[in-house]
Amino acid sequence: MTLEFSIILFCSLLSLVYGAVTIRQILSEPQGSDRMIEIASAIQEGAQAYLNRQYITISIVGLLITVLLFYLIHNPFVSIGFVIGAFLSGLAGYVGMFVSVRANVRTTQAATESIDKALDISFKSGAITGFLVVGFGLLGLVGYYWYLFNKFGQAQGREIVEAMVALSFGASLISIFARLGGGIFTKGADVGADLVGKIEAGIPEDDPRNPAVIADNVGDNVGDCAGMAADLFETYAVTIVGTMVLGLILFEGSDQQMFMMFPLLIAAVCIISSLIGSFYVKLGESKNIMFALYKGLIITAVASVILVYFVTDIFIGIDKLIINKDLFIESFSGIDLFFCSIVGLVVTGLIVWITEYYTSTEYNPVRSVAKSSESGHATNIIQGLAMSMQSTALPTIVIILGIILSYKFAGLYGISIAATTMLALAGMIVALDAYGPVTDNAGGIAEMSNLPEEVRKTTDALDAVGNTTKAVTKGYAIGSAGLASLVLFGAYTQDLKYYFPNLDIKFSLDDPYVVVGLLIGGMLPYLFGSMGMTAVGRTSEKIVNEVRRQFAENKGIMTGRSKPEYGKAVDILTKSAIQAMIIPSMLPVLAPFVTYFSIFLISGSSAAAFTSLGAMLLGTIVTGLFVAISMTSGGGAWDNAKKYIEDGNYGGKNSDAHKAAITGDTVGDPYKDTAGPAINPMIKIINIVSILLLSMLA
Repeated sequence: MTLEFSIILFCSLLSLVYGAVTIRQILSEPQGSDRMIEIASAIQEGAQAYLNRQYITISIVGLLITVLLFYLIHNPFVSIGFVIGAFLSGLAGYVGMFVSVRANVRTTQAATESIDKALDISFKSGAITGFLVVGFGLLGLVGYYWYLFNKFGQAQGREIVEAMVALSFGASLISIFARLGGGIFTKGADVGADLVGKIEAGIPEDDPRNPAVIADNVGDNVGDCAGMAADLFETYAVTIVGTMVLGLILFEGSDQQMFMMFPLLIAAVCIISSLIGSFYVKLGESKNIMFALYKGLIITAVASVILVYFVTDIFIGIDKLIINKDLFIESFSGIDLFFCSIVGLVVTGLIVWITEYYTSTEYNPVRSVAKSSESGHATNIIQGLAMSMQSTALPTIVIILGIILSYKFAGLYGISIAATTMLALAGMIVALDAYGPVTDNAGGIAEMSNLPEEVRKTTDALDAVGNTTKAVTKGYAIGSAGLASLVLFGAYTQDLKYYFPNLDIKFSLDDPYVVVGLLIGGMLPYLFGSMGMTAVGRTSEKIVNEVRRQFAENKGIMTGRSKPEYGKAVDILTKSAIQAMIIPSMLPVLAPFVTYFSIFLISGSSAAAFTSLGAMLLGTIVTGLFVAISMTSGGGAWDNAKKYIEDGNYGGKNSDAHKAAITGDTVGDPYKDTAGPAINPMIKIINIVSILLLSMLA
């Protein structure tokens, strides 16, 4: 085993060891009173039941795809890679959920002692998920690559990357099911609970009298924890694999192996930097929670810069000149690749800051939505939609600058290195996201356990920051997905030249098949988003009816003399979410096949079909980026506008402005937690399936 493989393997195992040790620490913390344990157990059971049923469904779909890959592609390692990617993605989400539903009650208990301890437990539980994502991801990638390299050797690099692309496809498939299914579950519960409990019955959020309250807390875990873990896992895997594919395609000789290994090395050393940063997440004298979390992220970024510099210098050479005219630039050096990684880190920082600007109660966008609530429900919706549209501008400009700068430094490979470095921080980013559902659950447990008001104030302070971090990480995931998809499109065009050298394919706007492909691709994110929104709407209707039924049939619920049937709501959501997720999740899998064969039958030309397929990828990337950013940022603004009013502004709780803000939040829920984030894996699945289609047709 070479030094490169050894370093990557060590870092991936280090990440998993950190996760295992921290799990032991979390589980050793006290759980509080019997009532708190009872509530937490109900959440655990619900989350476990949903995830078990969801994974059984996914396994059936995955088995069918595995068989198809085995028979359609004459490389058995493709189907094996698919299984590995799917298994590890599912495992990362499952273990993350296992920890989060046990850390919630421990965070509540810690909040009875101090905010410092509550932050420590909630962040560490999020960090477990984050480091398992990058640990499993990197271990799967380097382990499978090492095995394939030893079996085939450098001469059969094409067979190797086909299997690696299939691994990323497996991760993506799990991701879209987890994101969409978890999103339908959590938002179906949230919307149903809010509409009947808060608006009709006038009871507080997380009131134990609400039959949907346990389902709402379950949803936080299966959607925001397991779903986000699977989402970032696949983005992480896809980006690294895309860069490895370009390393194979664009370079020759000894350089080829090095440039295939380079993204793995960046990911490896950034695990170390993320570990360093995680130890700095501590409350200072200011007691500023957001600053404590950002301090960890900033230190991670600074440490990453230093470590990536040394990796570049040792394994490539800062001054080494690489000449390759296929990159559309004459040459670049090691320092240029280092600058590309800096670009990736700067893009990460700017997207995080911009997303916070549009979703935090500290800034004008959220406050403007809250202000608009004073004049009614409709004006809240109008202003929320306006902010959601506006929020796409600055991230797009940042991504444009990132593409241009990294391209000027090192061509298409430079863009892929910028994207890889962005994703290399996934351990810390997922930690910030998975922290959110833990604090949300902690507040719910405090409310349902009738703990003192001071405890709820502590959990609310942690939860308010968690809402922002969840929005911020979604912005990061979507921005990185945009760059990753561009890398995959580059891999598609290069593979097209390799598999079909006799076809002269150009993406020119005077070609009607290019325009057709762009229109199809542009349509798909909207169609997919509408399916996600519709699924949440139908699911929430069932919960609304169920909660109304229980209130009507059991008058003792409102007086506190009898307990609601929590399990009934969980069961309804589980069945509805799993049924509703299947058709939308298969859309990006089938779209490349339908597009290619439809155009081929109409035109009779494979060149026209491949042209439309490539243009479809571009259309999907462009509109998908805008739809996803708009939905996630707009939904976050609606959510925090409601919380801003609940903090005593514009009339406070139970005012007319508050009721209008609840309506906006209800609309924003499926925006930010279901349809919007699910577009992220949807974009990449379309690109990956298109790349695999080339090898099937070759």
